[in-house]
Amino acid sequence: MIGRRSLILIGTINIAAFALFLSIASKILYAHALEPGFLQLDLIEKDLYSVYWKVPAVGSRPMPMTAKLPERCDKASPGQLMWDGTAYVAHWTTKCAGGLEGGLIEIEGLNRTSTDVLVRFDFSDGASETRRLTPLNISFQVPENPGHFEVARTYFILGVEHILSGVDHLLFVLALLLLVKSVRKLIATITAFTLAHSITLAGATLGYVELPGPPVEAVIALSIVFVASEIIRSRRGQLSLAQKYPWIIAFAFGLLHGFGFAGALADIGLPRNAIPSALLFFNIGVEAGQLIFIAFVMSSVWLARQVARHIDYPQPAWTPLIVPYLIGGTAVFWVIDRLTSF
Repeated sequence: MIGRRSLILIGTINIAAFALFLSIASKILYAHALEPGFLQLDLIEKDLYSVYWKVPAVGSRPMPMTAKLPERCDKASPGQLMWDGTAYVAHWTTKCAGGLEGGLIEIEGLNRTSTDVLVRFDFSDGASETRRLTPLNISFQVPENPGHFEVARTYFILGVEHILSGVDHLLFVLALLLLVKSVRKLIATITAFTLAHSITLAGATLGYVELPGPPVEAVIALSIVFVASEIIRSRRGQLSLAQKYPWIIAFAFGLLHGFGFAGALADIGLPRNAIPSALLFFNIGVEAGQLIFIAFVMSSVWLARQVARHIDYPQPAWTPLIVPYLIGGTAVFWVIDRLTSF
């Protein structure tokens, strides 16, 4: 039987987790709903560039922003944007006398949005670089020479942002934290999850393994349903393999989550001359974001323990089941939504 003080503690910890759940409720129904804009300038031949411009959709219209190339380019603005099923895109070619080096690239209207734009461009020698523009930083001057530090910084930030904005991945990690009851098992579980998704992220990005995106996304949602059900069984006093060896579950489903990360990285793209470093720092960014989230959850639990010391009345017996049912219910919605979108 669960004692009165244990009920208070578990209930308070769940209230803290519930507050965390509500803090991401604005994104809860549609994970990864808004991808960044993307501008790519590929060198075709001397001073001639192929341009690809992708703008996220807001409702049924393109987000109101425009890509502006350096003034020396003969066609500095895009043509007609066309819907490709996921975003609005435009393709054109432009001739930039002397190359892009030293010119200003700007995204007009970005400061009035809540998204980012990735800009990948080629130098005159064929080397490439990626920059990230935000509503607070809508332009940059193309440097004279490529810099590998910029690639590392850009992809690290992208990795952190991707995991922290990926509600489905965060709910899976949260479910693991609620399932595991000891520090030793928690370390082993998080390590197994990290190792697994790093393997498939690298393998899928480099083209060694491939799985279709929609089924992977559906199974990722299903993995959250499974772990949520294991939490409920645990809190009803039932024992299962997932509770005894949670690192096995974390590793198995982590392989699938790695394919999800790889799909996001494929949408972003990798600089041709720095694929290993971009992949490495994107993965490091994912891990850093994951650790930030875990630290936030553990801090919430610590705070809940402090609050529990001052509560002199027990919580209802069903309180420990609130969060796992919310997590599982949201994941079931994702499973149905993703299956029907095949």
